[in-house]
Amino acid sequence: MSRVRRAGRPVSYMAAVAVLSLTASGCVTVHGEREVVRTATRTEAARALKDFLTAYNKADKAYDPALDAARVTGPLGAINQAGLKARHAQNPDGNARHVPLKLTDVTYSIPKKAGWPRWFVVDAQANRKPHGYRWLIVFTRADAGEVWRATYLNLILPDRLPELKKDEDGHVEPVAVASSGLAVAPRRLGGTYTTFLKSGGDAFTPGPHTSQWKAARDRNKKRLGLAVQYLDEPQNDGAFAPVGLRTKDGGALVFFATHHYEKQTASKGLDVTVEPDVKALMKGEAKQSVTLERISNQVALDPKGSGKVTVLSRMQGLVGAKGE
Repeated sequence: MSRVRRAGRPVSYMAAVAVLSLTASGCVTVHGEREVVRTATRTEAARALKDFLTAYNKADKAYDPALDAARVTGPLGAINQAGLKARHAQNPDGNARHVPLKLTDVTYSIPKKAGWPRWFVVDAQANRKPHGYRWLIVFTRADAGEVWRATYLNLILPDRLPELKKDEDGHVEPVAVASSGLAVAPRRLGGTYTTFLKSGGDAFTPGPHTSQWKAARDRNKKRLGLAVQYLDEPQNDGAFAPVGLRTKDGGALVFFATHHYEKQTASKGLDVTVEPDVKALMKGEAKQSVTLERISNQVALDPKGSGKVTVLSRMQGLVGAKGE
């Protein structure tokens, strides 16, 4: 996974800044599209996590994105694949410092829902810095013919994790993307977030992923000898669709994705600095400017009724660059 770096490099802001076929019966179709069922058994979820870790560790050791491409998708997949490609360009012999990722103290939040896609959330402790954080990984499956893939990854301190609503069988409750009982419907969170980054507002509580990030970007626009422009877009389709779980207080824990462009243009007579990670993904030549393309995934507390959304964690990574 990417580490915290300066502007122009893959970054990961973690907490301080933070992956059935049914028998036809009555009106139920052969794939269970109408019946409310658990999205996975605990055994299936554990197998999905094991398969992901096996593929991820092979890819990380070799710096080869092809080795885990089948086990990642959505925002995590975009960040992972681009990061491996960039590191392979700089280290074609692989990762000499590879330490296998291990997850312990694992719990599975498995909802009951009808139809596809289906998903569940893993909450675990990892043998990676920063220590003391819980890793939340969303796994999704678009239909019965696909494998489970890790879609979202965020890191959260344990005391910031909300208590989820569960039924008598221990299953969590999914939140519809169009839910109208929250401060912001999950499908609108990405657009509300990108609007905030541009114009501000009061939709979000202050913090490192909202007011502080916006302030840092505003300061970045005024760098001497360098003009910086931002363009931000929500991402709501396919594997980038938001995922929500009902909290015990009636709100929701929502994972959502956004797409960000940062164009840096040097003043006449000055050069644009292109760091190795950027150069490895760059198309064209940065004679006067470079446009950095990033994907970001967030997890937020969306309160019941009205109020402000709190972004608990954000992980962002460079996925492309264009020189002009």
